[in-house]
Parts: sequence; C-alpha cells; structure tokens
Amino acid sequence: MNGPRHGPEDGGLAAFLLDHDDPADIPVLYWKDGSLTRGELIEAAERLAGRLGPVAGLPVACLVDDGVRAITAMFATWLAGGVYVPVNARLTDTEVRAQLLAQRPALVVVGPEQAGRVPEGIGVLAEEAPGRWTALRPPAEPPEHRFGEDEALIMRTSGTTGDSKPVVLSHKGVRDGIDTVIAKLRGGKAKGGGRPPMPNLIPTSQALWAGSWNALFSFRLGAPVVLLDRFDPVDYADLVRRFELRSTILAPAMMTMLLEDPRVTDLGRLRFVRSVTAPLVPDQARRFRDRFGVGVLNSYGQTELGGEVVGWTASDTREFGESKLGAVGRAHPGVEIRILDSERRELPPDEAGEIWIRSPFANKADLPADRVADGFLRTGDLGRLDAEGFLWIEGRVSDMVNRGGLKIVPQEVEAALRRHSAVADACVAGVPDARLGEVPVAWVRVAAGEERPDEAALLAFLREGLTGYKVPVAVRFVADFPRTEIGKVLRRELVASFDGSRSADEMESR
Repeated sequence: MNGPRHGPEDGGLAAFLLDHDDPADIPVLYWKDGSLTRGELIEAAERLAGRLGPVAGLPVACLVDDGVRAITAMFATWLAGGVYVPVNARLTDTEVRAQLLAQRPALVVVGPEQAGRVPEGIGVLAEEAPGRWTALRPPAEPPEHRFGEDEALIMRTSGTTGDSKPVVLSHKGVRDGIDTVIAKLRGGKAKGGGRPPMPNLIPTSQALWAGSWNALFSFRLGAPVVLLDRFDPVDYADLVRRFELRSTILAPAMMTMLLEDPRVTDLGRLRFVRSVTAPLVPDQARRFRDRFGVGVLNSYGQTELGGEVVGWTASDTREFGESKLGAVGRAHPGVEIRILDSERRELPPDEAGEIWIRSPFANKADLPADRVADGFLRTGDLGRLDAEGFLWIEGRVSDMVNRGGLKIVPQEVEAALRRHSAVADACVAGVPDARLGEVPVAWVRVAAGEERPDEAALLAFLREGLTGYKVPVAVRFVADFPRTEIGKVLRRELVASFDGSRSADEMESR
C-alpha cells in the first residue's frame, strides 16, 4: 500500500489479518472453487486500499454479491482509515438506493454487474477482473462530518419487525467481544495451544453481521475462512466433508433445509453446530441431532450489542447439554442480563419477561436512546433466566398477539403445531380484528410426503394441549414463508397477505 496506514494506533480490526505469525503462503480464505493465502489477501487489500484514495473517517460501501470481494473491501477500508458499510446486493434496487443515499459513502466498491445500481453523486470503484479495479465515477465530495478513528463499520439491523436501522460498531468493541468469546470457548485462555484451529465454514452472506462477525472471529483465531455465499444443503455438506469439519455455524432455517433434503445423508465428522441469527426451538435441535448425530449449541446476540453476548462453553455442554437443550447459553464475561416485566420490575428465575442487556462490546454512543435505561438495552425479546443462569428465548415482544387483553406468545403455538406429524413448520401472527383487536392466525407448511391436514382437525389437535384463547382462529397452508436472507420469517408480510375472508366470529365457531 502506498503511503501510511490510517486508523487506530493498534491497527484496529485490520490487525486480525496483518498481525499473525503464520507464513504468508498459508491459505486463509477458501470458497467452492478457489482460495487465497494470507499474503495474497493482504496484497489484494493493500492494492484496493491504495485505490480508495483519501477516505480516512469516511464511509466506504461495498455492494456485496461476492464474499471474497467483500472481505477484501472490508480490510482495505480499514487500512485506508475508512468506515466499512456492507450493502446486500440481493436487496431491491429501491432498497439499495435508499441505504446508499442514507449513508452517502465516498465510494462504493462493486462487481462489474452492480455498478449501475449506485445513485448519481456517489463514487464507484468496480472490480472488472480479480484484483483489477476501475474507477467508473470519482469519489463524492467529502461531507463535513467524519467518523472517529475507533469507528469501524456500519451494519444494519435485520428489519424483521420493521425497517432496518444502521448501527455504528467500533474497532475496540468488536475486538473485545470476539476476544471474550474466544477466551470463553477456550476455558478462559486468550491463546490456544496444540493443533491449529480448523477452518470455519460461514454459510451466510458477508453482507450480514452474522457473516462478517464470524469471518472476523476466524481471522482473530487464526482459522481459515470457508465461504458459502448462498446456502445450498448439498454444497454445505460437501464442504463439511472436504475440510473434515467438527464444528460450524448454521441458522435454524438452514438446519431445516438440511433435514428435509434427501440428498444429504451424512455430515462427515461434524459433531457440533452453533445456531446463529434466530432462536432455535428445542424440538428442531433434537431432530437435527437425531438425524445427523450432531449436537446443537444455541447463542444470542444483537447488532446493537456488538455481536454475540450469550453462549455455551465446552464445560457447559458436558454438564448441561441435554437438560438445557434449547437454551442460548449463559452470559459472556462482562455481560449483564435482566428480565423485566412491563413495569420494568426485575423478575425471579424462570419467570418470563422482556430481556434487557448491558454489553461492554456495544458502541454506547450509538445505542438508541429510547431503548436504553441504566446502560441496559431493551432487546425487544422475551425470555427467562433459570436458576443456573441459562437464558431461554420465548419470542419477540412485537410478535406477541393481544387477543382482547389476553397475551399469546406465537412461538409456543408454533411449537405445538410442529408436534403434528403432518406439519413441517409453522408461523403464527396476529391479524387485526374489529372486536378483539387482534386474533392469532397460523400459516403451516406441510411435511414432505404428508397429506394436507384438515383445518378443523388441526385446530382440534391444538386444543388438546393449549388453552383455548391461544388456538388460532384460522390456518393458511403455504409452500414456504417469506424470509430474510438468514431465514427469519417476515411475519408482517404474512399478516399483510391474509385474506380475511371470514370474520373472527365465523372462524372461532369452527
């Protein structure tokens, strides 16, 4: 790279790539058809950093359609002192335009097919061929505001319950969060010993915080990264066997895809998967373990909290693995959890309420003021802490159905539906009702090879195990649910699509 490097004095997150004793010819980045060594990745990042120009303190975006380009752009941005902004290329043109105009980056790094999606007035640097960059539009005039040296990247929340929001994360906060997880997994040791870390297969896009965080986790650990930008069950199983992986990450929706794909008959030497991005119900964890002989460990975090803040250790797994199946684990060191009721009173163990968390890894200056009290962030999730300190996620506050004053947690009803032999998956959400305010409706995906059950019989099945007011007033059968890229169901789209052809009185009388 020509000229001095910018950013924090300690190198910030760029040090995850640069400050390793491993030989430069060791592969650190793999994908289905290729690989890069550490030396090659450093050279590519430095070359791109030199093309970015004077961007210290300015946002630099990457329209992410390729994980290798995204990781290169991420490290290049930090080498040049900029703030990295990944934008998902799978969004609509309208969404891409809105995110770029909201952030106003100095430049957008793109592949050759994405350049036309960048609004006028924003610079474009296109990778015409691997490592060959062409400036298609000069950088935008720099704004008066520049970010501080410790501000590293701007990620967006998932947007499952509304519009996604930008969150600024710091070099120090992300590094401290990752180091805490590594130390916890190693039993308190900051550095490992013995055999080198095995590769980390990342089956999520690098446009998402789950993808970026796990890539950074791997570089910090000294583990090679294996990219799978678009999840495919067969490709995933092939990569698990090819790299002889014993552990990896998966989103719950990906586990379901693996369970239901007849082409996937085994997962090689895999022994554990860590569930990420969305709550995992115990029944799903058991099905995955029983089918593949692979244990499932949950975890919990939010973008605003700086990443993962609750998880499992190896010792917890040995002691509590079966009895706590479905819990997301215990708080990482330095993380505090409170379970509060609607009056913000702390609840005793095993009583469900709203989860509030104080995280040392969060960028406190960027936390939403309307969701913070005494340094604790209102997560919007419902859960409970048991006597041993394990956190159990019950659902989202915004997902709760208020049926004439009676509160229904959809996840409880969904779990009951999945216990029916003909149901592969289910989603429950509240739809508007003139008399009761809201009533629950279920959307059901039928299991492969099963006949679609009769709606009345399915509702009768639910009444055997649920209090009457929790039973949905109607069932809609679907081929699949609308989802985010990481598999979270978009309940609001289901509600918007509800035809409402029968009144609540008519439906309740069935």
